Amino acid sequence: MAAGKSAIGRLLAERMDLPFVDSDTEIERAFGMSVAEIFRTRGEAEFREAEMRIIAGLLDGNPKVIALGGGAFADAGTRETLVESTRTIWLDPGFDQILSRITRSATRPLASARSDQELRQLWQERRACYAHAQFRIDSFDDDPRRTVNEIIGILGAEPG
Repeated sequence: MAAGKSAIGRLLAERMDLPFVDSDTEIERAFGMSVAEIFRTRGEAEFREAEMRIIAGLLDGNPKVIALGGGAFADAGTRETLVESTRTIWLDPGFDQILSRITRSATRPLASARSDQELRQLWQERRACYAHAQFRIDSFDDDPRRTVNEIIGILGAEPG
């Protein structure tokens, strides 16, 4: 949550001349409402089920850069599908950087009613899941272009 996945994903897709897809945007399109509205009216469980289906569908077809919602990789089934199907990158900014971004946004349903302490706990819990990603990028720098350069370097070094 608030790691810069969408901003960095868009820049990365542009650099790699690939389509960019944000899984949360696709879920919103499927439901015809915002993620916050889905959480409020349908609940997190229904959101996560839809998220798993939509991500599986995004993995089919031509290559693309996919930005996942912060909780997608926390689901063991979704995570396993992703790790087996594609290259996964964990953007890992510090908690203070994430907290600063979260407090500037009213559209994050899992953050809106939580204290800083509760958000830190969620951040720590999810880190164990994110550690299963194939690559980890310390994204403490607020310049997404540097992060994209680092990702390009990692992906360029990987065999096709």
